[in-house]
Amino acid sequence: MTDTRYDRAPGDASALPDAEQGTSGAIVYTIGLVLAVGLTGLSFWVANTSLLWAGGISLGLTVLAIAQMGVHLVFFLHVTTGPDNTNNVMALAFGVLIVILVVIGSLLIMADLNDSMMPGPELMNLQMQR
Repeated sequence: MTDTRYDRAPGDASALPDAEQGTSGAIVYTIGLVLAVGLTGLSFWVANTSLLWAGGISLGLTVLAIAQMGVHLVFFLHVTTGPDNTNNVMALAFGVLIVILVVIGSLLIMADLNDSMMPGPELMNLQMQR
């Protein structure tokens, strides 16, 4: 009466034939492993090399970290933009939004506390004159 093909969780490969499950799954995980190890090695090289401009190292590490997160999301967690993964993408977007709000809020609070805790410039000049 019902088609079991539509009655499965997103990312559940049990509806695929056995031959297709094993081969494609192993290839996807192998590609993900090679990319993850390559990006990790590249990150260590960027952090320890003197060939790059010192100011660009942090930017390079940030780009490599974002690429590493993308590899893990796609190849290991199977978060894609397919119609059966809409909830996963929405949950990921909400999680990223929360993290961004927490980081921005923390930076604003720390900046405000830093301004409140520092003595004023006139007091600093008075102490330096003594």
